[in-house]
Amino acid sequence: MTDRRDIRQDLEHGTPEELVELAARLERERPVPAAAFRGELRRRLLSGVDARTRPARLRLLIAGYAGAGSLLLLAGAASVAGVGPLGT
Repeated sequence: MTDRRDIRQDLEHGTPEELVELAARLERERPVPAAAFRGELRRRLLSGVDARTRPARLRLLIAGYAGAGSLLLLAGAASVAGVGPLGT
């Protein structure tokens, strides 16, 4: 753990003692992840395997997002041109 002197060095001169005590208490009572989580994380980091895999239908997702974006841009352009329900 950290010593009170370590916390005080990080703070500006003249910091209230209550703030230093709060920092020490937060450091002392900091929650620690469960052992199972830490073990699984360690195994994944040491294995070197990339946990992020590509979605099964990546091309379909890209096409869907591109199509939806194109429709939104078309609706925005039509509104600016004064055509459609949003045009003035």
